[in-house]
Amino acid sequence: MSTLTDAQARAAQPKAGKLIRLFAGGGLYLEITKTGSKGWRLKYRYGGVEKRLSFGAYPLISLKEARQARDDAKRLLIQGIDPSAVRQANRAQAQIDATKSFQHVATEWFERQRRIWVDSHTRDVKRRLEADLYPDLGPLAIDRIASVQLLDTLRKIEARGAFDLAHRVKQVASQVFNYGIASGRCTVDPCVGLKKALTPHVAKHQPAIRPDEFPQLLHVIDQYAAQGGELQTQRALRFLALTFVRTKELTEATWDEIDFDKAQWLILAPRMKMKRDFIVPLSTQALAILRQQQAACRNSVYVWPGRNTRTTMSNNTLLFALYRMGYRSKMTGHGFRAVASTILNEQGWRHDVIERQLAHEEENKVRAAYNRAEYLPERIKLMQHWADHIDMLRAGRQEPETPTGSKQVQAVN
Repeated sequence: MSTLTDAQARAAQPKAGKLIRLFAGGGLYLEITKTGSKGWRLKYRYGGVEKRLSFGAYPLISLKEARQARDDAKRLLIQGIDPSAVRQANRAQAQIDATKSFQHVATEWFERQRRIWVDSHTRDVKRRLEADLYPDLGPLAIDRIASVQLLDTLRKIEARGAFDLAHRVKQVASQVFNYGIASGRCTVDPCVGLKKALTPHVAKHQPAIRPDEFPQLLHVIDQYAAQGGELQTQRALRFLALTFVRTKELTEATWDEIDFDKAQWLILAPRMKMKRDFIVPLSTQALAILRQQQAACRNSVYVWPGRNTRTTMSNNTLLFALYRMGYRSKMTGHGFRAVASTILNEQGWRHDVIERQLAHEEENKVRAAYNRAEYLPERIKLMQHWADHIDMLRAGRQEPETPTGSKQVQAVN
């Protein structure tokens, strides 16, 4: 039998619409289909059974490469090993290896977790994976990533001066590794012990005034519109003081969330940090502000619309208003949560009730997931008491004072 050459392989064409085979020795042949496609095959016998093995398309696989593959297969046969079985085992292992890459495991974890995250956190985590972890670790098998490799990746982030981000990326990586452990694709979390290897960072808390400075702030807010500020901004700050929700929860509120008859504001799970429906009991004072706002909101679906009624008030609107009042670096919209928490705890209200009204994560997550109205009767009383207390504080301060730079309490998250 003559030896097949590259020239013959290139020139070969199907004849009269028939499949043809050009043999290259040792059971190797080039198969040419009726459509003209060409592929290498090996015919061999194993255990008394005739079998065939594909080596790929020509000319992607050259004649020389096909012969090398044939010789490798023959060596396996001499050892009593079926090359087809080895091929299948290699493919199966490749599929297993693909599911063990850091990026594959991280993607699985991310898709499972994102349904309980708010959009902003989802974007943050996705960015940290794609920008900071995947370039170095993405293709690596998750069970082969050592602490030193992860540390090298984190040090690159530190080299940009992003020391806080390095710690946050480490936290994301640790959650991926722990998911890998739970799903049987790795056995250790290489993040353990790395915290002290990173440059320390100091957590920045959102500033909040002391409780004894609160009456002064209430008075300044009362004067805001008279001193040239937007009336809607003044109402929003008063409402924020009464409800102490997160600023974004307030600015994105829509009228269909407000039930005037029940005196409740229902914020659905997609807008909540913990992705659970949340009820805010509305005091008579809060309802009065909402009625004023409803008459002035220009028929917007939003309770606090922006200049364009189809958009919401910016989160920065309230912050900049506080700046104008003299509270830069002393108070934020988020700071109302800290003030309310401190005062209500000092007044003896049950800690669990206060925490629930702050919409902090419930330790018993199963109970919290099914009970958006937990402690509601007590929370209704608490919120009306808080509104009455604010009225008392407002009435008790007659003269405005300049905000001091005295010791501040840490804002509640």
